[in-house]
Amino acid sequence: MAKSKTWMMALVVVAAMALGACGKAAEGTPSSSPGNGSGEDSISAQTGGETESNEPVTFTYYHFAPGKKDVLASETVIGKELQKQTGVDWKLEYVVGDSTTKAGVMIASGEYPDVISSSGEMSKLMDAEAYIPLDDLIEEHAPNIKRVYGPYFDKMRHTDGKIYTLPYTANQGEYIGGPNIGGGAFWIQRSVLKEFNYPEIKTLDEYFDFIKKYKEKYPKVDGMDTIGFVSLAGVANNFFTLQNPAMHLAGYPNDGSVIVDMETHEAKIVAGTEYQKRWIGKLNEINAEGLFDPESFTMNKDQYLAKLTSGRVLGYFNYAWQVGDATKNLLSAGIDEKRYAPLPIVFDKDIKDQYIDPPGFVANYGIGITTKAEDPVRIIKYFDNLLKEENQILVQWGIKDQTYSVDENGRFYFANDEQRKYHDDLELSRTFGFTYFVTDWPKYGGESTLSDGNAFSPGNQSEVASYSYTEGDKAILEAYGVKTFSELFNKPDPRPWFPSWSIALEQGSPEQIFATKSDDLQRKHLPTLILESPSKFEPAWEAYISELNKLDKETYEATITKAVQDRVAGKW
Repeated sequence: MAKSKTWMMALVVVAAMALGACGKAAEGTPSSSPGNGSGEDSISAQTGGETESNEPVTFTYYHFAPGKKDVLASETVIGKELQKQTGVDWKLEYVVGDSTTKAGVMIASGEYPDVISSSGEMSKLMDAEAYIPLDDLIEEHAPNIKRVYGPYFDKMRHTDGKIYTLPYTANQGEYIGGPNIGGGAFWIQRSVLKEFNYPEIKTLDEYFDFIKKYKEKYPKVDGMDTIGFVSLAGVANNFFTLQNPAMHLAGYPNDGSVIVDMETHEAKIVAGTEYQKRWIGKLNEINAEGLFDPESFTMNKDQYLAKLTSGRVLGYFNYAWQVGDATKNLLSAGIDEKRYAPLPIVFDKDIKDQYIDPPGFVANYGIGITTKAEDPVRIIKYFDNLLKEENQILVQWGIKDQTYSVDENGRFYFANDEQRKYHDDLELSRTFGFTYFVTDWPKYGGESTLSDGNAFSPGNQSEVASYSYTEGDKAILEAYGVKTFSELFNKPDPRPWFPSWSIALEQGSPEQIFATKSDDLQRKHLPTLILESPSKFEPAWEAYISELNKLDKETYEATITKAVQDRVAGKW
């Protein structure tokens, strides 16, 4: 633990940088961003400077996803350039607290922003008729939307045959997997791997055994207790991070609340299965050993992310996109041993992991124009302009020679650390705009390729991965005999229905009622099951199962099974 003081000093420096960047953002982003040249001039050269003569207007855009600061889009370099092209600015707002409560209040009042990104509230918003149909707007004003989404239109239509939202998974070109893990994994602090000479860790028991050994050897970090394992289960929108590991440990991908048989395509709920019992039972066991953080059920997301960056946490399960801020802060701190490595943990060694998602299409997460929008034409034109390939490059890669470079073969890459930092550094990413524009807008799917063969997402570009790897990254990869972190995981098996969590359920239907009540029961019982003494686990589990069995799971499973089988048959 000799590096602890250095580690704490590094965090102080990172925090100071973040505060300084926040202060500058509050004062207004300057006309030129840090780096090589003026942001606006560089972008204008890149996009040809083509703009429409439009009167300035500001629309409101509400996201049912937490974790970002409210901002005017024009306060970022990307937002400013898009405003220059279109005359449109956005007041970007993000949910704080429980999204279900916020959605209920919004629907009850009938007061909507101009645009809403639905996250998990799509079915409620659709039932409330919050969105307007987009078909005519697309036909008359949106050739780029037709180009990008045209092949998916039949999958996007609501039950009335109309299109109301634009999803985020419309892959273009060749499907390309990422060299790094952007989805789910069991993450372990790298100091644990180093301490035990980079052991092979495959099973859940092995994972916690190494965490336990390390915690026993290093019970304190800078005078504070080392935390063995922590969960984000206390945040309502993220409770699935406590539910989903059971299916992953059993060798299934994230299909939501069910696992799907690869041969019969029958869907069975995970709740109440032996898989869930084994997972929750293990957490009960490690809690009794002092390895589980009980604050997992009371922390908000900011507190959770702060723990991950503190150097105290040895392990957690999450999808990488949930912890991006913590990941960037740890990278900026520059101490590789306190960063985390992803592991494809399963129950038993003979189970084939399936953490990496296969190609899929998600229609029930997307962006739509509400009935309160006074100028839908202007909004759809903004979306269409955003889908020009040069603007898709802008929101993902940024400005040529400032945030990325192009080699003699036309391949995009990072030429130096300054370019990489625009994408990795938390505050620099915010002020430039990647934080706000890389997701939650009409866009190419994340696994797309551009028309010239470059990866749409920088993280999927092999040149970027190799350059971005730190010495600590390289040490881990060399120790395990791989070139990228995704090589530690099995490739996904084809699943033409994937993901089943995108299957829409009609509000008030028996299957939707089951889904809601089942989630409520799990929120009620799973924390108790984990924190209960081991001697009381079995009676507590039986009480949970007794309540769960009163629900109509047969109707739910039959509905999901039919939808899965329809998708396999090409019916969406």
